[in-house]
Amino acid sequence: MSILLASFLMMHAEGEYEEGFLTSYLNRYLEQSMQKNSSGSKDDEKPKYGRHLSDFMSAPKFGGHIIGKYSYSDLKGSHGGDGFDARQVRAHVTGTILHDFKYRVQVELKNTPSMRDYTLEWIRWEEFQIKVGQFKRGFSYENPIGPWGAEIGEFSQITRKFCATGTSDYSGETAQSGRDIGIQFKGDLFPVGKDRRRLLRYQAAIHNGNGQNTKDNNGKKDFIGSIHLQPIKDLYLGFFGWKGTYTKDQVTVDRNRWAIGANYEHEDWTVRTEYAHHKGHKLSDYDADNNTWTGKAKADAWYMMVGVPVTQWFKAFLKYDVYRGDYTKSTATSIYSLCTNFNVHKNLVFQLQYNFVNDRSNPADKNYNELWSEIWVRF
Repeated sequence: MSILLASFLMMHAEGEYEEGFLTSYLNRYLEQSMQKNSSGSKDDEKPKYGRHLSDFMSAPKFGGHIIGKYSYSDLKGSHGGDGFDARQVRAHVTGTILHDFKYRVQVELKNTPSMRDYTLEWIRWEEFQIKVGQFKRGFSYENPIGPWGAEIGEFSQITRKFCATGTSDYSGETAQSGRDIGIQFKGDLFPVGKDRRRLLRYQAAIHNGNGQNTKDNNGKKDFIGSIHLQPIKDLYLGFFGWKGTYTKDQVTVDRNRWAIGANYEHEDWTVRTEYAHHKGHKLSDYDADNNTWTGKAKADAWYMMVGVPVTQWFKAFLKYDVYRGDYTKSTATSIYSLCTNFNVHKNLVFQLQYNFVNDRSNPADKNYNELWSEIWVRF
């Protein structure tokens, strides 16, 4: 049971953890080498724990990916957009120990190398699992998904503004990759129906609240939890909650957030929609000279996305994405996107995306166009 569960989790892990062209050969070599050197223990044999035990561990699985991007924009003052850039260059290693423990390490290699994920999970039971380390915050359906799973050129504004993924968080947290250090409890409960799908999924996590690679600096913790129902196979209806704070330069702001959403992925079809609400000031609202606060201390965002499999190698996405930075119509940024994915191979994807942006918070240029082109390669 533990082996099957570990295999299931590996298969359904974030797409960024898949092996690529080169690492597949390395991984097969390591597997064969470990089999030759094995003392003959059986997979279903129950190990006796001890400091000298060396069997009952999988071969480490290496992988990595590169996402290259070209972006054009006709926004005034943008000078035509960012041009050519490497969105991500990452390498990772995963594996299991004693059938019951799974580890992951992922490093960002672009510019200055830095840690992304380092986790150890206890996965003996599907109903109750524990994860410790640094990992994606479990707020919204989209944030925990890796870029390969999201299948679109950029995360939604919910993920960017409320999880600090790629841009600074609404509260003022520095732009990072949606991760934080902490501990998470999760599980799938109540198998129902002929397909024995799990009716209820839960997650509960305690984080430092300061983002990736950062220690706690205010003695307080962030609490993030979610509950999901699966009324039919592959359809999840979820509610997310986040209660926490963020501190910088001795100024602390609240982060009280909730979100609701639905996620359906079946036979290559993708339908996902979410709404998120935030209550709490941002750092820039604070007037240190007068010890006062400005702003509404509210914001919200929502999006709807549909992915249509046209052929085995071509999939098209439509997305409507809105963020209201001050919880008013005048601060709304709406993005209408058409994204086309050319999946010529499991490890090679070409992507074209067009965005029409209506930014009411920018009176100088409310409407502008963006064109993105990306190449995704697993090595």
